[in-house]
Amino acid sequence: MSPDNLPIELDATDWKILKELQNDGRLTNVELARRAGLSAPPCLRRVRALEEAGIIRGYRALLDGKRLGFDITCFAMVQLSSQAGQDLARFEGYIRTWSIVRECWSLSGDIDFLLKCVARDLNSFQKLVLDLTSLPNVRNVRTALTVAHVKDAPPVPLENID
Repeated sequence: MSPDNLPIELDATDWKILKELQNDGRLTNVELARRAGLSAPPCLRRVRALEEAGIIRGYRALLDGKRLGFDITCFAMVQLSSQAGQDLARFEGYIRTWSIVRECWSLSGDIDFLLKCVARDLNSFQKLVLDLTSLPNVRNVRTALTVAHVKDAPPVPLENID
């Protein structure tokens, strides 16, 4: 969605609020208001309007998977035999139920889905691969184990928007 197609019109203060919240979702409304140059009540109204418009979809804590025992992060590239709507929906339904799959993206091109997965160990990873390859309509699964996490930026690049 381009800035011209937003569900509400955003001004520089709204963009500042979004940038601050994306960088630290735990900011108190008072601190957020201070950083945005507002008093607390209008800042809260703006945040609620951004939430209601669906621009702010939610808030969550960022956890360190390795410290919690999830030592493996991998990507699985899945190619299906059929891309008919019902076949895609069936595959998506399976994937939504697997907690090991943290993100799933539908792609264009040779690969139909890209999955970001976490596993506690190699056995869990191998089970994921076996489970994926045994799903109906799965033609091919290619996996890549990660070596290092090089960058983890917030989802939207707001650095140069004022």
